[in-house]
Amino acid sequence: MSRLLRVPLFPLPGAILFPRSQLPLHIFEARYREMVRDAIEGPGRIGMIQPHRLDDDNQAPLYGTGCVGDLVGVEELDDGRFNIVLHGANRFRLVREVTDDTSYRCAEVDIEAFDDDEPPPLSLGERAEVEREARRLGDAMGLAIDWDAVSRLDDEMLVNAIAQVAPFDVGAKQALLEQPTLDSRADLLVQLMQFHRAAVTGGMEIEPTLQ
Repeated sequence: MSRLLRVPLFPLPGAILFPRSQLPLHIFEARYREMVRDAIEGPGRIGMIQPHRLDDDNQAPLYGTGCVGDLVGVEELDDGRFNIVLHGANRFRLVREVTDDTSYRCAEVDIEAFDDDEPPPLSLGERAEVEREARRLGDAMGLAIDWDAVSRLDDEMLVNAIAQVAPFDVGAKQALLEQPTLDSRADLLVQLMQFHRAAVTGGMEIEPTLQ
């Protein structure tokens, strides 16, 4: 059984949203300013989804899975741009795009395609592995990160926050979004961090995973 919902779509390469996560966005294009204004005046929802290529013509084919975000923060700037914050509600399957009298794209989506209840925590070993690989990648990239703050995140927030901000390509980000469980997302995230660190370091300094 499915539940279809009509939502405005924001196709943004490299940007993913997870249930119970937040995504800050700066809105400057005219069509997406219209989308935000309509969301404010309407149900307050936006569907985040990734295109298969840069969306210069607003016609790029879309991936089949995205996430509905509730608009929980809005700042309208003097020149009409917006700073917004979306809070992830449900992942969705794209059913069909619909034609509305808007400059942005809209679609009917199935919001019951995924089990997005709050997941059980990771095992201590899984948690430690995610934190360890995040530190290694951050060090390899020369990033200044407050690891004490990172260690205080709950498991789901930790995994999803890294997945959102890590410099992975669109396909990798999409694969993370589509993982059915937090465990499988954490496992894929560790692999992606290891691969990215190998690329940054030229394959050097890669240590075997501790069991």
